[in-house]
Amino acid sequence: MLCLFIWLSLFSWSIVPVSASQAITALFQTDKSIIAHSIVLDLRLPRALIACTVGACLAVAGAIMQGLTRNPLASPSVLGVNAGAALGMATVTILAPSFGLFGSSVAAMLGGAVTWALVMVLGSAWRGGEHGRLVLAGVAISALCAAFTKAILILHEDQASAVLTWLAGTVANARWGHWHQLWPMALIGLVGAQLITPTLNLLNLGEDNARSLGIKLGWARILCSILVLILVAAALSVAGSIAFIGLLVPHMARSLVGHDHRKLLPISAMLGALLLLAADIISRPIIFPLETPAGAILALIGAPFFIYMVSRRNR
Repeated sequence: MLCLFIWLSLFSWSIVPVSASQAITALFQTDKSIIAHSIVLDLRLPRALIACTVGACLAVAGAIMQGLTRNPLASPSVLGVNAGAALGMATVTILAPSFGLFGSSVAAMLGGAVTWALVMVLGSAWRGGEHGRLVLAGVAISALCAAFTKAILILHEDQASAVLTWLAGTVANARWGHWHQLWPMALIGLVGAQLITPTLNLLNLGEDNARSLGIKLGWARILCSILVLILVAAALSVAGSIAFIGLLVPHMARSLVGHDHRKLLPISAMLGALLLLAADIISRPIIFPLETPAGAILALIGAPFFIYMVSRRNR
């Protein structure tokens, strides 16, 4: 299924017509004198790869956060990590543009780390606090970070266009340079996430049981948090503030393979890649030839799902 969507992504809704057969032959030919081949290799292929990788990173980050906090509403967008990363990204992009993509990625990671720590402290998630407090803390911190981000954009309107596009969440401008920046951090985060699956399984048994089985809770939480920040920073630095994948996909994966994180994380990665790639394809014809941000499509899907999850927990 994922290969089919990647193939569709290579030729669908292109300003210069590209046929399905040209999309396949372009993968095995490097003759850039043919415009269709240049479009597929230089524009569409990195866009598809980045969409898949970003979707996988955000989905796995959401699954880790839900396992770590034992809260089905946890995700990078709900608990403020996205908003903190956006604030860090906007600050460096506008106030220190000379740092480039790498500096923006580091700023996104630091911003996400600060907000994640604040949410965990305010929500008392590591001391047996109620899950509702965690979500409320995430909403409050997200609103605060969004206010600071808007203030920076208003004070620097002449430089705000690039950040506004990033905040919308899109892979439309993805190029090979972005891919080379993304894949090392994504590889570290995804491999590391798979290595900690036994720890996540034990954490799901409860703090007392995990401690009795030899898990050092403090170090386990720090390690999980670092992996979440790596995954989120890698994804957001190239695709912008894409929300709700980390909330939606882990629930979809659990309905297929259950709660064992050894199976849950790989399936979440695959479904996250598929969901973002599908959203990117769907977004193209809406205002063609202009681009609709894929983040907007995901928000239309994710917001009702979040409302449903909250109402179900209340019942």
